[in-house]
Order: sequence, then structure tokens, then C-alpha cells
Amino acid sequence: MSVKQINIALQGGGAHGAFTWGVLDRLLDDEDIEIAAISGTSAGALNGAAYKSGWLKGGRDGARANLDWLWSKMGALQDTPATRWMTGLSPATAAVSAALESSVAYGVADAVSRLTSPYAFGPFYTNPLTSIAEAFDYDSVCASDGPRLFVGATNVRTGKIRVFTGHDISTGALLASACLPTLFQAVEIEDPATGTIEAYWDGGYSGNPALFPLFEPELPADIMIVNINPIIRDDLPRSPNQIQNRINEISFNASLLRELRAIAFVKRLLAQGALTPGTMKDVLVHMISDDPLMNDLSVATKIMPNPVLLARLKASGRASADAFLAAHKEDLNQRGTVDLAQMLA
Repeated sequence: MSVKQINIALQGGGAHGAFTWGVLDRLLDDEDIEIAAISGTSAGALNGAAYKSGWLKGGRDGARANLDWLWSKMGALQDTPATRWMTGLSPATAAVSAALESSVAYGVADAVSRLTSPYAFGPFYTNPLTSIAEAFDYDSVCASDGPRLFVGATNVRTGKIRVFTGHDISTGALLASACLPTLFQAVEIEDPATGTIEAYWDGGYSGNPALFPLFEPELPADIMIVNINPIIRDDLPRSPNQIQNRINEISFNASLLRELRAIAFVKRLLAQGALTPGTMKDVLVHMISDDPLMNDLSVATKIMPNPVLLARLKASGRASADAFLAAHKEDLNQRGTVDLAQMLA
């Protein structure tokens, strides 16, 4: 079988990015699939950087090892019979999520984030992700070899997305992509086009993740979106935390849905003959997600990594990718597998 080249688009969602870890881990098992480009936001950007730098150092095994390293820094335990036993005997996911949401630690952190600014800590402020972002090998992350990497962040002044790629990707760019403004101070980075210093917040506000960098003609038509913010949540949120969580999910999916509408519009024009084939890219959209699991989680589980939940998220990511490949591997490079009309209706 010939190698199927695809692009992947990795959403942000804090600790829920462990789901993407599992998806990438499963894709690395399949030597018939090669990732040509990665667009990532927040946790998706960190996953993308870990994948690319590991790939360039050691191929598939190197990418897997680097992703394992990243999530061990986030609090994941090594996958052993003992840890699998612990995960299996732990309470149901919804119960673990509820316990975290009602914990004193989360209550204090939530109250502080609502009543104070990250700037109130003055010289005592630190970004807990700094040590992780600094540990990446940027010669590999920024290299022209291997999958192309695009990292999205939101310009605070303009509200527009900035996509970092190549040698523009840095510790600051990864921190900016994951900068929730209620928790972290804005990350300041020089704009090479103007020479001015711009402040950046989480890329999820303007592109979660940005799809348009993957439209370049030399890249494959297939975009596989790893979605970790549920698009559908049937239950009406009633508690303050549930309402805040759903606001977060809706706002972090809004930019993705806008880009999917643009793709659907172009596909309709191509199908109707209103556009000449080749003038616009006919993007083939795929999606891997587990909305039932994500519906059991909350904003608390995004910002408070729990070893049990990280293990379950990774396992779910692997299982979801496995199910996708079983059903749709032959569709890659042939046709999209997302019914955009139904999704966007």
C-alpha cells in the first residue's frame, strides 16, 4: 500500500490534550500514514512540537518517546500493569471530574482567577509551562525537514491570529499559544514585520486550531482534526462551573466552525462548477473525537492534570484513532469523512 500523506489539526484544551497524545501514538503505529504538516494551538501546539522534534531525532520511535516525555512532565504516569490496574479501579470519569471540580484546590484557584489578575503577583509570578517549553530542541522544532509545524496565538491588541512557523517558533511562541489570560500574563514577542513588541494570549480565541495554513498547494488535501472540545453537549449547563465550561467550549470551537463553513462553501462551488478545479483547494476533512468522554469532563480537568484522567484520555485517543482507521483508512487521500452539511446545519 502506498503511503498516505495527511495534515493534522490539533485543538487546545489543557490537560485534555492527552487525548491527542493517544491519537498520535496510534497513528505512529501505522507506517502507511505520514504526517506532512501540523497546525496546533495550546496543548495541540505542544503535542505538535513534541511530535516533530522527536520524529527528526528518531523517526516514529523518537516521536512516541518525546510525546511520552511531554506528558510525563504534565503529570502522566508510566504505562505499566500497576498503573493500568490503578486506572481501572478508580471511580468513573465523571466522578473523578466532579471530585476535582469540588476540591478545595480548584475552588481556591478558580476564585483567585476570577478576583485577581495574573499581574497582581508581581515579581513572584511564574508560568508553570515555562520549564517544559524551554526544554524543547528548537533546532528540530524549527527545522525545514520533517512535518511542517504551525503554532497559533492571539494578538491581544488586534484580536487577530498570528501563526508562528519555521524559525519564528520559540519558547515564547509555545507559551503564547497556551496563554489563558485569567491564569497567565500575556506573552510578549517581537513582530518581525514591524519590529514592535506584541502581546499574545491563547490561540484558541482566534484559531483552535487554524486550518488555513494547511491549505497551501504543496500540502496534502486531507486535514485530520483532533477535536477535544465537544461541539455538542446535550445537557443544559446550570451550575456556575458548568456554564463557564460551556462558554469556554463554544468560544474555542467558534473559529474552527467558521473555517469549516468556508471549506464547505468552496466545496459547494466546486461541485456546482462555479469554480474551476485547481483555483481553490478541495479540502478533505476528517475528525477524530470522543464527545461522550469529553462531556464527562469539565474546565477543572483541563487545568488540573490528574494521572488517572490523563491515562484514560490517552487510551480514548488511541481507541478513537483505531476506530477511525478501521472505518476510514481507505478514504484518506480519496474523500472526506465528515458530513460538513450535517455538522454545520
